[in-house]
Amino acid sequence: MRIHKEGYLIILIAFIVLGILSPLAGSLNMPVWMHLTIWSALLLTFAWVVRFFRSPRRRVVPDDGLVLSPADGRIVVIEEVIETEYFGDRRIQVSVFMSPNNVHVNWSPVSGTVSYTKYHAGHYLVAWHPKSSTHNERSSIVVEREDGIAVLVRQIAGALARRIVTYARPGNSIRQGDEIGFIKFGSRVDVFLPLNSDIKVKLNEKVKGNVTTLAVLNPSNGI
Repeated sequence: MRIHKEGYLIILIAFIVLGILSPLAGSLNMPVWMHLTIWSALLLTFAWVVRFFRSPRRRVVPDDGLVLSPADGRIVVIEEVIETEYFGDRRIQVSVFMSPNNVHVNWSPVSGTVSYTKYHAGHYLVAWHPKSSTHNERSSIVVEREDGIAVLVRQIAGALARRIVTYARPGNSIRQGDEIGFIKFGSRVDVFLPLNSDIKVKLNEKVKGNVTTLAVLNPSNGI
């Protein structure tokens, strides 16, 4: 299992804490079953932290007609909204909620050039809350394709998340499937698409980053 670089320090800290607490628990005067319970809980917690930062290798053959899911998780929003930060018009919003058990790497859903990025400090509402898209800590990334169609991806921190990492920078040339960031612990990713996009997912559907097709773009009227 490959571990994402964002997890190196946290895993090291967790390992040190495990190394301190394990002998400390062993020195306490308690029944054997209680020692075993504590050690098992510590090991399971450490294993969960390591697993959280897993980074699967998923080969993508870029397809300009498709919008791939930027994250693993579950579809919690499919609706027409007014996107005010960048487009200033109506878009289709598709949101993927990532539980703490999901892979938390974020990938670019389309190929193109990064035309805009912006980090916003904010609150930490639960990630499926309707206001989390505009009130929570978040980072917005716009990827513009060669044909002028632009897709906005918004990384949103949830109730557990406290740090969003964004790798994309304005001017970067990016391929569909490239890493654009990482969100630590529970979170969500919104994708804003042209109104005439053909949505291929349904509410509560489980999706897989770089694998599941969220939508098919119509190049005739995509901006």
